[in-house]
Amino acid sequence: MQEIAEERIEKLETLAREAVRAGEPDRAREYVRLARRLAERHRCGVPRSFERFTCDRCDAFLVPGRNARVRLQEGSHVVVRCDCGETARYPYR
Repeated sequence: MQEIAEERIEKLETLAREAVRAGEPDRAREYVRLARRLAERHRCGVPRSFERFTCDRCDAFLVPGRNARVRLQEGSHVVVRCDCGETARYPYR
């Protein structure tokens, strides 16, 4: 059952990415919310790519240059800032 949930989460990620590129941010938010609820219900995580490109505050699917700003911080972190003001930092090597 968990495998089906993981496949559905990946499909919702693809749909959210396409919705943002088509100019439908509200539909993309709904896909993100569905994917997160599905992951909680089945106790499986969301893929790293999905986790890093969604806003925790407003559930937007982030596309750099369109609704997110991505910067590198002095050799140690990637800083992703959503249009709503939420900032996320991820380490890199």
